[in-house]
Amino acid sequence: MSAEVEHSQLIGAYVLNTLEPAERSEVDAHVATCDTCRAELAELEAMKEALGEVPPEALLHGPPDADLVLARTLRQIRAEASSGVRWQRGLMSGAAVLVLVAAVSGGVLLGRGTGDPGVTSPPAAQSAPAGTRVQSGVDPATNVRMTATVTPAAGWVRVNAAVAGIPPGEDCRLIVVSADGNRQIAGGWIVSEAAETGGTNLDGSASIDPARVTAIEVVNTAGRTFISLPI
Repeated sequence: MSAEVEHSQLIGAYVLNTLEPAERSEVDAHVATCDTCRAELAELEAMKEALGEVPPEALLHGPPDADLVLARTLRQIRAEASSGVRWQRGLMSGAAVLVLVAAVSGGVLLGRGTGDPGVTSPPAAQSAPAGTRVQSGVDPATNVRMTATVTPAAGWVRVNAAVAGIPPGEDCRLIVVSADGNRQIAGGWIVSEAAETGGTNLDGSASIDPARVTAIEVVNTAGRTFISLPI
């Protein structure tokens, strides 16, 4: 094996400081006589220092299947190490190694991937506030379906209603009913064609004591009740 070929194989390991003393001395000797290689090597080492350390095992294991760019980079390093590339071509291997350094610094350890970075983990479910009430039902006459959630606040309530089955074009109001017969409008909407089957989700509020809420209703502006859901 010529010295040039051997140097091309050792450049990546030199940058990562994994060479045996004799091998490192050999590379040092070459760099001392080659201004171009010395400048390039200094630049690579500066890049490595900026990116941080990479564990040697990063070059020993293949990356997860999803890391296609890293897989191609690793194949490039291995191909160059086994081919007759010259010293300047060996600098490409050093740059490829630093691509892996950057990946590891960003949290990807080759061969030890922690999951698909394109998949966002869902947020942790939060428990509902104390006193929250949820009720679902279907009106047998209108076939309107609703799930209502009443969340207590300081002397008033937040309301969420998921409603489906109301004919399109209806101008609707979401009503909160209290034990003393007080009725307050929590919100309103006009039913679209898509919402007839796909449903509407509406948030609202009413200044009624949470403990006194007895029902959630949906009525239109003509006074027709589509559903009254005890809660």
